[in-house]
Amino acid sequence: MQWEILLRILLASIFGAAIGFERTSKRKEAGIRTHFLVGLGSALIMIVSKYAFYDVLHTHSIVLDPSRIAAQVVSGIGFIGAGMIIFQRQTVRGLTTAAGLWATAGIGLAIGAGMYWIGFSATILVLICLEFIHSSFNVFGAKYLKLNIHVSDKNAVQEILKLIIQNNVTMFDFQEEFQVEPSERVKIILQLQVKLPSKQGISQLIADIQQVSGINSIETD
Repeated sequence: MQWEILLRILLASIFGAAIGFERTSKRKEAGIRTHFLVGLGSALIMIVSKYAFYDVLHTHSIVLDPSRIAAQVVSGIGFIGAGMIIFQRQTVRGLTTAAGLWATAGIGLAIGAGMYWIGFSATILVLICLEFIHSSFNVFGAKYLKLNIHVSDKNAVQEILKLIIQNNVTMFDFQEEFQVEPSERVKIILQLQVKLPSKQGISQLIADIQQVSGINSIETD
């Protein structure tokens, strides 16, 4: 039994890390370590809830609900999820990552309960959702786009704004953040939410922005 419990904790940690790896590849705040710990912790709490009180049951006439402790994970993980959303200033961001953490907690609970195939299948579905569904909707004509643009030249910001106007793009939100790198160079991070007149305009806008001097990277969400 001890080896099986260890296997459950290990599998829950691995499945959580797999989801965290996908989030890390998209440069989201909650990455491999966070999802690893959420999966591990959820499985551990489920195991404690199911098996930790056998000695009490054998020695006393006590009836316990084995799901009582594990149920608190569902509400408890909400604090971490809320933190991910609040972390994004002025605009609501991080909802997908927060939902991923919530799903990871559910996977950990399933593995901790010994439902291996349910936990494995849920992990695959979560990864499919995070990795493929968003891009699939873009293929079928999504016109809304979030851009995170890392800029090393202040003049590039004005060029980007000019391109947005030239491409008939509607901009819903614009944020400009300055970060000082270890080399004491100032890096500018632009966060834009835009609506384009057509799906084809998305790739064209990104291609035009990439031609601007001083652009380090462009991330889409």
